[in-house]
Amino acid sequence: MHGLKAEMNPLRSCRRRTSACGLLLRMCLLLSLLCVCAHIYMQLEALRLQHHRTVATATDAAADAGSTCCSALKHHRRMSRWKISLEPWAAETRGLQEEADRFLRYISTPQLSCQRPASVPPVFDAEHHGSWVLCLDRRFSLAQRIVSKHCRVYSLRLGAEDDALERLLAGSGCEVHCFDPSIRRAHLQDHNMWLHRLSVDWRDPNPAVPIQRLHSSSKKLAAILSHFGHRQVDVLKVDLESAEWKILENLILEQVLESVGLLLLELHLQWAGFEVGGDEPSVVRYWFSLLRELEHAHFRLYHSYSDPSKPRLFLHRNLGNTSSSFTLGWVNTRFTPQG
Repeated sequence: MHGLKAEMNPLRSCRRRTSACGLLLRMCLLLSLLCVCAHIYMQLEALRLQHHRTVATATDAAADAGSTCCSALKHHRRMSRWKISLEPWAAETRGLQEEADRFLRYISTPQLSCQRPASVPPVFDAEHHGSWVLCLDRRFSLAQRIVSKHCRVYSLRLGAEDDALERLLAGSGCEVHCFDPSIRRAHLQDHNMWLHRLSVDWRDPNPAVPIQRLHSSSKKLAAILSHFGHRQVDVLKVDLESAEWKILENLILEQVLESVGLLLLELHLQWAGFEVGGDEPSVVRYWFSLLRELEHAHFRLYHSYSDPSKPRLFLHRNLGNTSSSFTLGWVNTRFTPQG
């Protein structure tokens, strides 16, 4: 019996060694598999990065080329921004007076002058259509587009109290589209002037609201352009009774302004505007930053008109006897008409 036990001890020891060797072998195989997977992942990641660099290089080259097809590619690939860039405070005190002084000085100082060419009728001079003034300088395209009857005009408004400019342009052969939620029918046509019962919004419809309660007659301008198949607008007139700030912000964030040749904008300064928050200095800083974004988008101010018939209110107070209404004209110095 003692001899049998002695013989079994080496056998057990051998089995233990075999089990340990098997475990070590399995661990080695597992580590080898992990190394192979890591190597494959690193190769795939390198290929992905190389692909993105190639696409980015091709996109940049297309943007530099400036051809029509490449412009379409750039238009298709562009990404919307989330928020505008706020300008630095006018002063360290961050006071209303300093912000208001900077803002009012900015909107009252044209950055270039526009001369009307002799080939354009004098009916387009300022006195014939009130405070709305077109830039017909030969350096830009609008005068030639009007003469050749290839111009397109968008008018965003609430009510038709002041539509003399739209009717003048329609009578000159321009294709004029007026978007106004107050008109009687969904669509009306008067020669070259189309009226659409549609309001321009700065938000997408809320998916949480039941479909039957949605205001289906409200769309962003980018969606309207896409719906009508219009890639460009020669003149965009905006008179939206204090909704202009959020509309302008949306046009900047979605990069719609590059498709606009001339921007005519009425500002209302008696209060902050729809969905514009913050204290008074922050509101004016936001206004100023929006208009500076226009300059960054290659727009230049050529016309400023302060309406003397409007109340002398600036954020609910009389601040330097400033009118509550300004009409501004901006020209896109990089606008190139297509077709």
